[in-house]
Formats: sequence, C-alpha cells, structure tokens
Amino acid sequence: MNTVMDLPFEKYQGTGNDFVLVADPDGRWEMAFDQARIAALCDRRFGIGADGLILLQQTGGYDFRMVYYNADGAESTFCGNGSRCAVAYARSLGWTSDNAWFVAADGDHEARIDPDGHVAVHMRSVREVKPHGEDDVLDTGSPHLVRWVSDPESADLVRVARDIRYAPPFAEAGINVNLVRETEEGILQMRTYERGVEAETLSCGTGVTAAAVSWVSRKAGTGKFDCRVLTRGGALTVHLEAGPWGFRDIWLHGPAERVFRGVWPWR
Repeated sequence: MNTVMDLPFEKYQGTGNDFVLVADPDGRWEMAFDQARIAALCDRRFGIGADGLILLQQTGGYDFRMVYYNADGAESTFCGNGSRCAVAYARSLGWTSDNAWFVAADGDHEARIDPDGHVAVHMRSVREVKPHGEDDVLDTGSPHLVRWVSDPESADLVRVARDIRYAPPFAEAGINVNLVRETEEGILQMRTYERGVEAETLSCGTGVTAAAVSWVSRKAGTGKFDCRVLTRGGALTVHLEAGPWGFRDIWLHGPAERVFRGVWPWR
C-alpha cells in the first residue's frame, strides 16, 4: 500500500533560472529523496518543473545550509542564481535577516538583500583562467567554459555545447558552456548550456560570473570592475576585483522572486 505524504515547497526564479525550494531543517527530506524522484519533481511535463531542487537545512554556525540538485536528480556543485533564491526564501522563513551567512557545496557564502528585494551573493574567488584552445575554462563554484562569439543568439547552442561537454577532457565530470559577446555599450550578452540540466537555461549565475571574469582577464587588467550581463532571462551584475592573485571579492547581484507555493503528493 502506498503512503502519501505532503511535501510543501516554494518555486523561485532568478532571471528565469527556476528552482523548487524545500525547507528541510533536520534533513529528513534529504534522506527520503533519490535521484529518480528529484528528476521527476523537476520534470516540466509530469512534475513541478525546475532547473533544480534546493533544500534548506539548519546547521550550527550558519543561517542555513544549501543542498543543491540538478534537474537530472544528481547532487551538484554551487548554483549562483539558486543561492540567491535560497537567501530570499530563507528570509521569508525567518531563518535570516537582510544579511545572510550560509554554507554550500563550495564553502561559506555571505549574502545581502537590498530594499528592492534584489539579492547579492559573495562568490568564491577565482585563482586563474585557463586557456582551452581559444576558449577560457574556470571554476566559479561550478566548472565553466566561456567561448567568445560574434552573435550568441544565432548560434546552435545545444549542438555546440554538447560537442564540448561530451568530449575529452570534460565528458566524465561535465562542464557548463557559455557563448558570450560584448555589445557596443559594453554589456556582456550570453547564453548558457548547463550540465545536469543538459539543455539551455534562461540564466546561470555561476556562468554569468565566469563570463565577467573571462572578460576582465582578457581586456580589463587589474582593479575593481562592475560588469553588466544580459541573459535570456534578464540582467545581472557582477562586481569583482582583479589583481596578480587572481579575482576576488566577487558579488553576483540581481532579482530573486517567488513564483508560487504548493504541496507535492509524495508517494
């Protein structure tokens, strides 16, 4: 006999990058989930539909712990837009104030919520940008390849990205692929293919950060920079400092909004 439990959740989006968020203070839902169930929950036709699932847990020394799963159900590395949504959700739960301190797969993170509701998350520092042919490879909490092109909108992103993502040396662990250009106004325009989703997403926070770092490494030299980045789901801003030690004090800033809340029938 199947037992049905109610799983309360909320759906959030950050520039079109959407997530199912679950308050899991004691970790009981994490113990109950498996990869197939998470993938079913994220399915856009038969489930709730999302680019990923995020569990918020209570843990000593932090406002919360963030556990992130890709849409394929596998636990993943850090998610920039997902973390911004998690901070907004944590405040709605009363777990944090407008200034948050949380831990994720890649370590500790500071965050703040502006009066307009936009959320800024402090990203991990980047030591180096490695060349891969004419492309850039770097880790901003998740691994990314940045390719500079003349027109991301006209590119066959999925075909190009899968040729990269499933070829050596990236096939086993996977890599996110970003096609980027700089407009005449100095804005970075980009599209992203995400591993784990295995498709294009409307936005990717760690990808936006990777594009900004790549641009600074190629063109701007050292100092402090504000990079405005336009994704298909909206605009984000990356603040960072570059020097001989690499790239640090990186902040990803933009909107994070609740779409709806509901209950998932857990069988």
